[in-house]
Formats: sequence, structure tokens, C-alpha cells
Amino acid sequence: MTTPAPQVLFVSADRIGDAIMSIGAIREIRRQIPDAEITVAVGPTAAALFRAAPGVVKVIPWKKQKLSGHWRTLWRQTVGTHWALVADVRGSAMSFFLRAKERRLYSRALEKGEMKVVTFSHMMKAEAVAEPEIFLDDKARKDAAAIIGDKAAPILAMAPISTAADRSWPAERWAELTQRLMQEPRFEGWRFMPVGGPGDHAAAAPALAVAGDRGIDAVGKCDILGSAALLQRATLFVGNDSGLMHVSAAAGTPTLGLFGPSEWWHKAPYGPKGRVLAAAPVRGQFAPITELSVDQVFEAVLALYDTFAVSAH
Repeated sequence: MTTPAPQVLFVSADRIGDAIMSIGAIREIRRQIPDAEITVAVGPTAAALFRAAPGVVKVIPWKKQKLSGHWRTLWRQTVGTHWALVADVRGSAMSFFLRAKERRLYSRALEKGEMKVVTFSHMMKAEAVAEPEIFLDDKARKDAAAIIGDKAAPILAMAPISTAADRSWPAERWAELTQRLMQEPRFEGWRFMPVGGPGDHAAAAPALAVAGDRGIDAVGKCDILGSAALLQRATLFVGNDSGLMHVSAAAGTPTLGLFGPSEWWHKAPYGPKGRVLAAAPVRGQFAPITELSVDQVFEAVLALYDTFAVSAH
């Protein structure tokens, strides 16, 4: 008689950025329980990130409901299974009421002033940092190819959006930055690609208008895994503190994140190719993102080019 595979429930985040910062848990689960079958519960906008992840047999998109109704809905979908492990980055009470041999739950006690990627790794009891990564599939690659086309020119990807207005560098400055970069000899022949979701057209429109026939409109054209495939094909990335910033870094693209009143020391793009330009560069201090001038961002993009792109092109 065949022994059933151990079942693992991974409760991820409702936002793309947190989902990416904790997605290394998938590999870590497979390291600790090699034959695990993983069910992922995750916010609907981030759900596509897990569809091709190793060991994942089911993805449950959960959408926030009034009076925490989403937890009751998720509990009904998961209560019938005896889980070998429940790993919950939300640290929800629901996870205490599921049958589980072991639990790994996020709590404030894990927070030691480190980057969130490291904190999530501690939650998973990982031997090393459970680094973010992207699990692409053929659909994502085809979606990206259809948007980019067959031109071989290098691409600067941009994310002029964020989930919060105070984290969004003004759209007109993105347009001015694009104009400056188009006139910069280093970026001769480059294409400029704003990336975003269906509701981000207004934020990207000024930069696209300036880019003209050198622009690639990738806003609202595919799901988040398709956007990840787009960002993996980009040469460089610059964007607001956003989920797409984390996706870019996880895809291995040199990434510059612009930070205003948010904790860049916890949420910087993770990895050796991640860079931060903060309105308040001193840890623990905050300033509006509008404090970042076009000159500052322009110079930071040139530094990113000089570090990562000059040898490749």
C-alpha cells in the first residue's frame, strides 16, 4: 500500500511584495519534507506566482472579506486535511484550529530588525536565507514575448506605481526621467517599459508618451507571473516601493527601489543586484517620496547601469 504524501499548507500574503519576500518557503518546505504536496493560500493578485512552483498541487486564492470572513472561508477549505505542516506568514488564529503535526507561524517576536526575507526564513527554521525566486512557466514566457516582441534592444523596466499614494513618485517625474534617459548616451537604443496592473495606466501614461516608439506598454497586459517574465527579460529596473520591485529583484534583474515613508531597511529589493534610493537615507527616519528629485533618480539609474549593464552592452 502506497503511503500518502505529506500535506503542507502554506498561508502566504494578500499582497505581491510580501508574497515574494516569503516565497522562498516553497523551496524550504521541499528541503525539510522532500515529498510534500503543498497547498498555497494566497491573495488573488499574487496567486499566479505559485502555479508553477515545485511541489505545489493546489493554489487557493483568498480575498479579504468583511469581518475577517476570508479566514472562515479558508478554514472551511482546509479543515478536512490532517496537515504535516502549516506555515503561515500571517500568523493567523485560523492556523491554530487546523489539525497539524507542526506549525510555523509568523509573530512579532521573530522581528529582530532584519530584512523581512530573513525574518520569514527564521519563521521557517531555515538553515540559510530562503531567498525569493520566480517560478516561470511557458504561459508566462509566451505572454512576455508577445508584449516585448523580437527586437534585441536592451530594456529599462519601470514600475511607476505602488499600493499607496505616498509611496508613488509623481507620474510627471517619471516622464521627465524617461526624457533624460532617452537623451543620455548610455541609453542610446534602449527601450523603456512601464509595468503595472490593470489600474495603473494613468501612472504610466506620461512616461509612455515621452518614450514614443521606444516605449513598451506592459501595463495591465498579463498576470503577475507574466510580468515576472517581462522583468526577467529587462536589463535594468527602477520602480517605487512595490510588489513589482520585489518581483524584479527575485527575477535576478538589477533593481533600483525608490522609497519614501516606508521601511527600506526591512523591504529593500533582496539580493546582490538590489539597490535603494531613499528620501530619508538614515535608518529609522522618514520623508515624503516627493523629496527625491529627478536629478537624484537619474544619477542612481546611471550608477545602476555602470555597475550592471556597462559590461553587458
